Amino acid sequence: MKYYLLCILGFTLGTAFAQSSREQFPDVLRLGHHVHDPSLIEANVFSDMGAWHAYTLPVVPEDFGTFIGPMVMDMSGSWLANTMAKLTIKVDGKSVMLNQAKAEIHYYPGLLSQELLVDGLKISLQLIFTSNREAMIGTRIRNLSSISKKLQLEWSGLTLLKESELKKQGNGVSLNFKGWHRFQLAFPPTAPLTFEFGKNSYSAKHEGITLAPGKSFFIARNERYDLEQAKLIGGFKDADFQTLLSANKRRWNDYLNGYFNAPGNRLKDPAQKRIAVKSIVTLVSNWRSKAKDLLHDGVFPSLNYQGFYGFWSWDSWKQAVGLAYFHPELAKSNILSMFDYQDEQGMVADCVYADKKENNWRDTKPPLAAWAVWKVHEQSPGLAFLKNIYPKLKRYHHWWYTNRDHNKNGLCEYGATDGTRIAAAWESGMDNAVRFDHALLLKNNDKAWSLNQESVDLNAYLYAEKEYLAKIADALSLPEEAKHWRKQLLPLKKQIDTAFYHIERGFYYDRLMDGQWIAAEGPEGWIPLWAGLPDTKKAEQVLRIMQNKAKFNTSVPLPTLAADNGKFDPLKGYWRGPVWLDQVYFGLNGLHQYGYHKEAGYFLEKLLQNAEGLSADGPIRENYHPISGKGLNARNFSWSAAHLLMLLKEN
Repeated sequence: MKYYLLCILGFTLGTAFAQSSREQFPDVLRLGHHVHDPSLIEANVFSDMGAWHAYTLPVVPEDFGTFIGPMVMDMSGSWLANTMAKLTIKVDGKSVMLNQAKAEIHYYPGLLSQELLVDGLKISLQLIFTSNREAMIGTRIRNLSSISKKLQLEWSGLTLLKESELKKQGNGVSLNFKGWHRFQLAFPPTAPLTFEFGKNSYSAKHEGITLAPGKSFFIARNERYDLEQAKLIGGFKDADFQTLLSANKRRWNDYLNGYFNAPGNRLKDPAQKRIAVKSIVTLVSNWRSKAKDLLHDGVFPSLNYQGFYGFWSWDSWKQAVGLAYFHPELAKSNILSMFDYQDEQGMVADCVYADKKENNWRDTKPPLAAWAVWKVHEQSPGLAFLKNIYPKLKRYHHWWYTNRDHNKNGLCEYGATDGTRIAAAWESGMDNAVRFDHALLLKNNDKAWSLNQESVDLNAYLYAEKEYLAKIADALSLPEEAKHWRKQLLPLKKQIDTAFYHIERGFYYDRLMDGQWIAAEGPEGWIPLWAGLPDTKKAEQVLRIMQNKAKFNTSVPLPTLAADNGKFDPLKGYWRGPVWLDQVYFGLNGLHQYGYHKEAGYFLEKLLQNAEGLSADGPIRENYHPISGKGLNARNFSWSAAHLLMLLKEN
């Protein structure tokens, strides 16, 4: 009986902590591109380890025998080349037609793979990243025939940059551009090559090898991109690649199993698991390591959109919560990247860049930092992180009440530092939301203006921040500070309900300071559920509005403006109708808090089924059309990916 019980226990534990491997998830995102215009960066690409360059797979037979890229990223993105190292092979002086090969080309999490069968040869190429500046490509050629073959190998590249310098460097080439920017390609010194150079091109010939039947030849090369002053590099020994490939696989399997085995829902549905893996690869490809004026690693909103090559504040808070499931150290760094530039008054910039002169101080973003910190701590407890960040969080929280409460009534407004209305609307994160159409600016002090409109979501966020600050104070054994934060909760809760809940309509709305209601209905109306503010009766009324098919229960549910509003315009409206997954998350998380699990599950199922590409191999989009389900705006969007990880775990 004891043996039987031990077997049952072992089976149960094995099932609960079943291990996944990246080979189970080929092509969760469809990669492939041929570069015609170096400025077009919308293709799905792969990057890793915080590198500032990326690659994709070939889509035309003429590109077989190489990987496409690199695409490099600094203040803007650009392809350096369609390829910097195209392989060509001759057997006994006759060219092997790689474009006629039988090809197996795949993207696995952390790995690009290409296998070509042609003329009795099996040519395998694999690309991994080995550091935050380097990728490594291994090439193996096996003779599948019954006769020996004499091979001549050559690699060639053509840069698309007009202003650049291409030259020989050791057993490789370097490409210098934009001042200190340098791309370096190095072959191992054990395989010396003969180089020839054109104006923007090169070729490198191998001395030749003879392959007996069943034998193989292997060579690896390193490709490195530096956006600051670069060090010269040498080649790698061939044997290193297999060691690095094994380490790469372990790391990526750890990412996958870290998420799948994290507390919360155990995903069983294969389609949902693929969505989760796609979310993970999206976040990792948008990861940039510290460089120049970015002092910590962080995550771009999207490497496919020229305007998103920096770190944004509330993007970073949201990304961190998703990252915490599988890479908590990056999650912490992502938060710290914004607080590196916190000013003396406690303000956190809207966004920061590799060139700090470009940082946007015209506004900040909604206060979700303490929530993010606590959620990261739940996944990866660490008092050192809390001790470091807690004083910064307090200063940021107090900054709001000092600079964004015009009439000093304890309810804050969105605003700006430069006196412009557009920056004040940006501060909400909902840039052009209908609810701000008639708001005006009021001056608070020489560096602070407020809209004449008090916003329910802002004050709900601040309410939640007080709760999370109290939790952090408890964890740091600061009982008096925890008591201080909690003492503020009940009065603010009553004030928010009185100011923003419309009894007749059963929903929360913004109000002008003169008491006038803002009639537009949007996600701000269900943010109080996420913050735990309403009583059960009010929560039920909010759910009723969310379930209304004329308003929010659309094909892809919970748009950013009720569909029956005359200004509803998902194709042109940005925040005037598209579905944003962060706002869906706040709504569904709030429903779960009030016991509406079935209703939350219904909304999530509609989202996953009807949002274009989610359950297939399309990219995760910035937002979605609520009627057609079409993906809108930026591709491979980080906070959408982060919130999908949260939604799948919490459902």
